[in-house]
Amino acid sequence: MAHPIAFAILVLVGIIATLVRDRLRPGLVMASGAVVFYCGGLLSTKELLEGFANKGLMTVALLFLISEGVRRSGLLEKFVGHILPKRHTSVKRTQLLSLPFVAFISAFLNNTPVVVIFAPMLKRWAEQKHLSATKFLIPLSYATILGGMCTLIGTSTNLVVDGLVTEAGFPGFSMFEIGKVGIFIAFFGLLYLILFSDRLLPEAREPINLADAGNFKGKDLQRIEVVLSARFPAIGRSVFDFDFKKKYGAFPIEISRGGKTILMRDMRKLNYREGDTVVLMADRNFMENWGDSSFFLMVSGEQETEPKMARWKRWTALGLLITMIIGATLGEMNKGEAGGSFRPDMFFFAAVVACLMAWLHIYPPRKYTKFISWDILITIAGAFAISKAMLNSGLAGAIAQFAIGLTDRFGPLILLAVIFIITDLFTELMTNNAAAALIFPISLSIAEKMGVSPTPFFITICIAASTSFATPIGYQTNLIVQGLGGYRFADFTRVGLPLNILALVITILLVPIFWPF
Repeated sequence: MAHPIAFAILVLVGIIATLVRDRLRPGLVMASGAVVFYCGGLLSTKELLEGFANKGLMTVALLFLISEGVRRSGLLEKFVGHILPKRHTSVKRTQLLSLPFVAFISAFLNNTPVVVIFAPMLKRWAEQKHLSATKFLIPLSYATILGGMCTLIGTSTNLVVDGLVTEAGFPGFSMFEIGKVGIFIAFFGLLYLILFSDRLLPEAREPINLADAGNFKGKDLQRIEVVLSARFPAIGRSVFDFDFKKKYGAFPIEISRGGKTILMRDMRKLNYREGDTVVLMADRNFMENWGDSSFFLMVSGEQETEPKMARWKRWTALGLLITMIIGATLGEMNKGEAGGSFRPDMFFFAAVVACLMAWLHIYPPRKYTKFISWDILITIAGAFAISKAMLNSGLAGAIAQFAIGLTDRFGPLILLAVIFIITDLFTELMTNNAAAALIFPISLSIAEKMGVSPTPFFITICIAASTSFATPIGYQTNLIVQGLGGYRFADFTRVGLPLNILALVITILLVPIFWPF
């Protein structure tokens, strides 16, 4: 084995092990791995840094801002308010009305704000109708993931793979190209959730009573739930050593983690973790002061808060989103007719819309950096560099040759299935963008050595990197609903594993039809 390949294997094993252990943020892990490859001579300075200038990465950053503008408009809450039944109803009927709408919205917006908006609304509505909120929250997260498979901008992973594809010298994806397969997976996935999730999901636990929470003085206190983000300053610190009351003016009374509820009296040896759902007693000032804080993935109270944005801004936000989608789609359709190097593509319209939303104060322009998930962007940039290092070292080619040798009697179709399974496994254990970047150079080498089109493999990576259904750790939306619904790890596996298998079967059947080898 050549020295560069041995070195690359050692670095990759370290990267994967660190990501799986989840001790450091994915962005830091991927950036560190890229720097190690750089120090080992497998990356030039240009190759180390060029991921930060990739169009796909910059498009992801712009879409964070656009999603925030749409979220602040309040229109999504109003739409869902009209969709949810006003009278007593069943779980299946509510899912039939809400999940397709959620999937449609998630095809064009970042998944996380969609779940942040809808999860507390669904939970409050379910409690009012005496239904178990647990019957809706996991399906909500899965519906956003299924919707994200249908468009280029539905998830950052699609844009990451698109950026890798264009960097490799191949034509990028059009707006709805991935949806040729994604829409079938979304349709049958939603059908499965509506028909079977009610029986597979647990009943809701009883919420804690205020009387059990301790003796808190003040009549204006209300029960508020927050989901801790990676930016929360006390991650890893003891609950008792961090003065929540002094910092935020709220009293923690309960923490939900992994399906278990820990009350205040049992928190002495507990440390805060990312994804914990913390129940607080706080006044209305907490929602106003910390509702948009990057320290929390989600903040929800007992009462809904009416958005304060002017009506013309609300509809302007929606109009800009629609303009971006239509403009990018038409730009892709006419790309062969455009002269020169300029082409009004997805990045062009996202940049224009993000700037217009800032100028019109649809999202606060002074706080724009707060709405961008920098760790995701650093993860993507590091992933580009690591993918290039795998090609430079010869590791991707060696793995490809080994895989072809084992399956040469079956042809490329079996390798397509192998690529799906490995990508899906990596996604479930670490993070979707890292999984896509690690598998991309291997799939490219497989296609080149077999003399077939690499496009079926690229599409398969996009789909497989989004099928994070069997664990709560692969997708941030799963992490949000886990604590909010009090789910156990096994709840995700029981409902999500059949979805993974369904996505695998549909992908293997349809990808070669739409993109022949």
